[in-house]
Amino acid sequence: MSWFILILSGALEAVWAAALHRVSQSSGRRRVAAGALFLVAVLASTAGLGIAMQSIPTGTAYAVWVGVGVVLTSAYAIVAKVERPTAARLLLLAGIAACVVGLKAVA
Repeated sequence: MSWFILILSGALEAVWAAALHRVSQSSGRRRVAAGALFLVAVLASTAGLGIAMQSIPTGTAYAVWVGVGVVLTSAYAIVAKVERPTAARLLLLAGIAACVVGLKAVA
């Protein structure tokens, strides 16, 4: 269950990063909604990381949390056309994902 919570928390890291980008790019009502989403997601993401760290070593949990967040945030940026999907970028993101899987395998 801790690994599920950790992966979900990493996904929420991508949500709050995307919401933070929206806050910086918008105004008015959209900014309030994106700000609220950011706040809820960052609190839930961090709380989930804390829960997962009760049974997963700190370094492993943090690396997986950040890795999942990085890969999903980058995927969102590519889909949203904020970043270009270059071969090098995709290869390096695949490497990060492989390292996350590897950490799970050896934990």
